[in-house]
Amino acid sequence: MLAPPGRLKLDPFFHNRYSAVMHCSTIAATLDLTLQQVQNTLDLLNSGATTPFIARYRKEATGSLDEVAIAAIEDQFHKLEEIDKRRRTIVESLEKNELLSNELARKIEAAATLTELEDIYLPYRPKRKTRALIARAKGLEELGGAIYEGQENLPISSYLKNATVADTEEALAGARDIIAENIAEHGPTRDALRQLFVKEGRIVSTVVKKMEEQGNKYKDYFDWQEPAAVAPGHRLLAMFRGEREKVLHLSLAPPPDSSLRLIARLHLKPGRWQRELSSAIEDSYKRLLGPSLENEFSANLKSRAEDEAIEVFCNNLRQLLLAPPLGQKRVLAIDPGYRTGAKVVCLDQNGRFLETTTIFPTFGGARKKEAENEIRRLVATHAIEAVGIGNGTAGRETEMFIRELRLGKDIVITMVNEDGASIYSASAIAREEFGDQDITVRGAISIGRRLQDPLAELVKIDPKSIGVGQYQHDVNQAKLKRALDRVVEHCVNSVGVELNSASAALLVHVAGLGTTLAHNIIDYRNENGPFGNRKELLKVSRLGNKAFEQCAGFLRIRTSTNPLDASGVHPERYPLVETMARDLGVSVKKLLASPALIDSIDLDRYTSDSVGLPTLKDIVEELAKPGRDPRQEYQNFRFDESIHCMEDLQEGMILPAIITNITRFGAFADIGIKQDGLIHISQLADRFVKDPGEVVKLGQQVKVRVEQIDNIRRRISLSMKNVK
Repeated sequence: MLAPPGRLKLDPFFHNRYSAVMHCSTIAATLDLTLQQVQNTLDLLNSGATTPFIARYRKEATGSLDEVAIAAIEDQFHKLEEIDKRRRTIVESLEKNELLSNELARKIEAAATLTELEDIYLPYRPKRKTRALIARAKGLEELGGAIYEGQENLPISSYLKNATVADTEEALAGARDIIAENIAEHGPTRDALRQLFVKEGRIVSTVVKKMEEQGNKYKDYFDWQEPAAVAPGHRLLAMFRGEREKVLHLSLAPPPDSSLRLIARLHLKPGRWQRELSSAIEDSYKRLLGPSLENEFSANLKSRAEDEAIEVFCNNLRQLLLAPPLGQKRVLAIDPGYRTGAKVVCLDQNGRFLETTTIFPTFGGARKKEAENEIRRLVATHAIEAVGIGNGTAGRETEMFIRELRLGKDIVITMVNEDGASIYSASAIAREEFGDQDITVRGAISIGRRLQDPLAELVKIDPKSIGVGQYQHDVNQAKLKRALDRVVEHCVNSVGVELNSASAALLVHVAGLGTTLAHNIIDYRNENGPFGNRKELLKVSRLGNKAFEQCAGFLRIRTSTNPLDASGVHPERYPLVETMARDLGVSVKKLLASPALIDSIDLDRYTSDSVGLPTLKDIVEELAKPGRDPRQEYQNFRFDESIHCMEDLQEGMILPAIITNITRFGAFADIGIKQDGLIHISQLADRFVKDPGEVVKLGQQVKVRVEQIDNIRRRISLSMKNVK
């Protein structure tokens, strides 16, 4: 019979858990990396090094791994640590109950996944009062074993001498309960069924009775089914949400006959007890195995769908944060509105707030004329170089009002995505920056600043409020936050931060800093004026050598007396650059000004045990373009001036548009009205598209054709196929 859970007194035994070397080997094999890459990366992380620092300044140690690979190593290590933590808990439980044998200990130590570990532990796990436990208490375990093994000769009465049952039927029922539970806890059976769930499992969605009208947004899933293992993540998350809201009923399982046949192949034996055993198998699957593995399969599908959604969100956020900045231009920003008017602010080239007012350009008559005069005055007074208009309510009308003023051909006029501006305006950061200003003024300032530098402004807003996700509220929030924080950290450090103008909200994302040091830097700057050089950072309270090592290369000081302080060259490599300049007979400043001299540097001359060609190539690239910004140059954009609302649209129209969100099923585009249109994945190109991200990027300027207009549901279908 399948081994029942213990009540055996076994010698406690357990080998030491996986060593760090074994973890490194596992990670290297999983990620297809060398053992040395993994070991060196983990050593650096363990020493307090940050991912951006390792990726940028320790390429020789990691074999030039990027931030994605370094994060994957870290995640895999934590995953293995979680398995070890669970392994320890299981061993302690088994030891406490005197159930840990040498053989069981070896199985536990060899388990490579949480699933495998839990399967091993399942028969020994303390249980509530199950039907099998009750049957064992009645003395029916021996009968259960005889039925499972198919013993033919002994009469049933011989097994009931010490049993406390009323009759034979009660005895057989109890024996079947024992067999059913043992089958449900049999590791190979569970594993075989898992594979069947993946191979043949289907997700079947039906509407809950009397919820048709209330759950109309889930209408597509009222009668839906497809192979679960290949169902797109966005569809899975939609159905899981519908189930959570009690609109949909879901089942995720292979055909019951397939599951029962599989279990029968493993456990059914012909003979006297075949009928009882067959009944126990059916009960085991329907009552125990089926629900348990369906829940597990559902959780795995949800986890996969969450990972997909988080990946989409991260890609979108990365593109949004790295959107082309307008740069240091004097900006007039407008947060449009109808009844309460449009809030106007003026910012200098560094984003410093200058002046605010309110205009009423949509009122007509005298109020519109007042608005015209006020805008012209502000443009002249502050030498405005660009006008940014929020794309919310009354945005297009306000844009047309500004364009009609013909302020000058050199003044950039553009719409700005204002998603999240209201979140910022009510935040603690906004109150700290502009505590004396109204909440609407803060929103307008945010619109203007995100035109000047999207990255510097958007880091002040919770990424989940920016509006570029896919089912973002349906995924594990801790996992999502961790992933988005990494994206923000990557973007900030890849661009670099100007130390003397950065806000605390931006500095907090610089490698090695964090909230306390970011505010300490601001305090030092306020008390002592601008930083003269990078070394001065060491005077900041609590900013020691380790933090300096991590952050210095990502902080820029364009006014420093040392020209390398404006570059991405790390201070630890200044002596190396000085040697290069000295060998060429010039100063560092002259070297930076001479592309020909930079090109003439023989990198092989400067390699050493600690500095290899990857680092040397990075240094030379920085010398050629000190503090280079990886972002593309800003390009102005205009919507079709005849389109302001859905009623202006006609099917077949070709319109300019901006990609505002990318999902697995397509992309959303702003065509200049309140509702974004959907370009389904099948309409993105004249070829098959597997991933919308292969075709479009966030903020990309495209042309689209209006395919369908649904005024009732306020939906617009767009296409990029055969559009030029």
